[in-house]
Amino acid sequence: MPLTGLTKMTKIEVVVVGEHAPAVREQFHGAGATGFTSVSGVSGLGHGGYHQGRLLFNQQAALELLITVVPEDKAEALVAGLRRLLDESPGVMFVTDTYVSRPEYFS
Repeated sequence: MPLTGLTKMTKIEVVVVGEHAPAVREQFHGAGATGFTSVSGVSGLGHGGYHQGRLLFNQQAALELLITVVPEDKAEALVAGLRRLLDESPGVMFVTDTYVSRPEYFS
């Protein structure tokens, strides 16, 4: 489906416990991502059971969702780095094609 005026890129979303969020941000930066969005205190149900989004004692114990968009040529290396990180810590990663209206913001 052609989307006139939009540029195809790759969106990467990672959910990790707060203490591992800095490592995800480092991966984003190291791969050349120009920015990211971070949402703290997310909740959900997964292999580790139900996680509530409220912060109990500190932000390190809560789940965090980090989202970035990169050009397709940077996605493979970023995904590989994040997979290594997730092999050693709990979390989940979603990778999808996306389309942006201002590609210069992501390059």
